[in-house]
Amino acid sequence: MGMDEKYPVGNPGMPLIPPRRGLSPGRFLLAVAYLVVVGFIYCFFQQNPNHPLHSYTAHHHAAQQPSAPETVIKMVEPSVKRGLVPLEAHIMSKCPDAKDCLRDLVLPVMQKTLDKVNFTLSFIGRPTEHDDGVACKHGAEECLGNIIELCAQSLYPDPKTYLGFVMCLTKDYRHIPQRGLIEDCALEHAIDFDKLNECATKDDGAYGMGMLRSSVRRTSAAGVTKSCTVRLNEEIYCVRDNGQWKECPHGSSVNDLVIAIEKLYHRRA
Repeated sequence: MGMDEKYPVGNPGMPLIPPRRGLSPGRFLLAVAYLVVVGFIYCFFQQNPNHPLHSYTAHHHAAQQPSAPETVIKMVEPSVKRGLVPLEAHIMSKCPDAKDCLRDLVLPVMQKTLDKVNFTLSFIGRPTEHDDGVACKHGAEECLGNIIELCAQSLYPDPKTYLGFVMCLTKDYRHIPQRGLIEDCALEHAIDFDKLNECATKDDGAYGMGMLRSSVRRTSAAGVTKSCTVRLNEEIYCVRDNGQWKECPHGSSVNDLVIAIEKLYHRRA
């Protein structure tokens, strides 16, 4: 799923984790993070009155949002661990190809090579320079889903924890970022939902948005445009796009990628 298709007009707003439909709204009153172009949100909600985000409104103008702290940019960079092979997956949280890629390749490979790779999960989007935001292909909900998954990666850096959580969300990607889904997956993978929420909404959302901007810039610098793209040793290894594996000269199977990792790992040893 590439990013060369049409983007939504303007910068999507960034509400907090919304409740799942059917859940008591009184139980889920949360402050609203923004980064919203008012005209886009107004038109979007006028055309979609039943959208789950309809009840949320931005409290501030996007220009008032503080710039992302420098520490945010540093924390999303993959840690350098001597001897480990860099492995990275670039995704969009609401993309069906990301679901197939994680389920059929990334997770099984990680189970076999966890002690040999330095894994990073990165996201695809486009920085919007006029308001320090990010435009996401599937709109504001995807931007928020990306931020939630980045927060999980930051708070729980062990891939066994945060990748399991991300996969749990991705299985039901159409409902990202509904609160019930996030709560269920957090509970299943021993992740503190309140900590996720604090991370996503810190500094009126600027903290999480800073992580997302850093992540999408990393993806752009790597020349990646399609979700899901798997990179090995900082080179594109394989792409899952429109339900098919593409650009996989060394093979798209779990065994193919495991062998490639093993070879690189032993060269570094």
